[in-house]
Amino acid sequence: MVAVSKRSDIAAFLAMDVLREAQDLARAGRHICHMEVGQPGSRAPLAVRERAKQAIDEELLGYTQALGIWPLRERIAAHYKENYDVTIEPAQVVITTGSSAGFILSFLATLDAGDVVAIPRPGYPCYREILKLLDLQSVELPLDFENGFLPTIEAVTEAVEQKGAKALLLASPSNPTGRMISGERLNQICDYTTKNGVWFFSDEIYHGLSYDAEAATVAGAGEQVIVLNSFSKYYSMTGWRIGWMVVPSFLARRMEKLNQHLFISAPSLSQYAAVAAFDALDELEGIKRQYHRNREILCEGLVAAGFTNFAPPDGAFYVYVDVSSVTDDSLAFSQTLLRKHGIAASPGVDFDRVDGQRMMRFSYAGPEADVVEAVRRLAGVRF
Repeated sequence: MVAVSKRSDIAAFLAMDVLREAQDLARAGRHICHMEVGQPGSRAPLAVRERAKQAIDEELLGYTQALGIWPLRERIAAHYKENYDVTIEPAQVVITTGSSAGFILSFLATLDAGDVVAIPRPGYPCYREILKLLDLQSVELPLDFENGFLPTIEAVTEAVEQKGAKALLLASPSNPTGRMISGERLNQICDYTTKNGVWFFSDEIYHGLSYDAEAATVAGAGEQVIVLNSFSKYYSMTGWRIGWMVVPSFLARRMEKLNQHLFISAPSLSQYAAVAAFDALDELEGIKRQYHRNREILCEGLVAAGFTNFAPPDGAFYVYVDVSSVTDDSLAFSQTLLRKHGIAASPGVDFDRVDGQRMMRFSYAGPEADVVEAVRRLAGVRF
């Protein structure tokens, strides 16, 4: 037999598996309500698309500096001042090939093989698998209905002092629950990690998508804090594969060298276009208002269908739902919903290998008509 690497034997990203099957069914003529992936149903803003057209005509569109084009780094730094009143130098901003590259660069720049990283459970599946690929270990912070799906300082302390975590990775608003950590708790956790020499990776990819209160950032909060963000979610630019990090100044050169060898640079067309994203706030806020309506439709529909227990979705565009009243196998349930009822949704086991069998994640980022139809179909399902 041909030898293959042990490191490549990782778990599938089940939400993407559901997407693949849903697209196959759609090509065969089925109408599918897409609620499986965290992908806006809207196009990138008009200003972004127009800037991309201009860049095609006027820019070389070759490699850029590994850290990204300066106008984009400047504009992101200005964004932190405008929105959070935090001063960030453009030299601290690293442009990445989506947030995925940001996680890889962050882990490689700060940790050595065998180091332990504390991650939330449930949480974004790629955290766990990227760490495994890089020969890093993960310990999990259990989040559930009892603690409101929010990390506590006690759980962080245990991960560091009893389980040897050298880094902490948290998301707010979070995937899959949509829960948001308060600024007070976030600062408390950040103070603890700073005092104890622990790296804090703050996944702020869903910033901009909060509905009742603004999300807090830890950008610039210390020499062991890295903030990761992306144009994929609020800015509706998933396929453009463009993200950014805010890093301590002393790490910028290390990030640059890593990016040179691993990715060379983020896509140049996407970089030029992303500068215009910050000028499209009226359009983006209109999209966000649609998410808000979709959230209300979905939550009301879930309750009407008998699924009354779910994490309160403060932000992002997900509802994480307890389906234990009808199944103890969320993967099989997701397949039934898709194949029999045309509802594509993600099984909770994707995000939580311990308790996720009783949970499902529904995304409400698509068109309102899809959410309405999915709710109608769900109400007609008999279990």
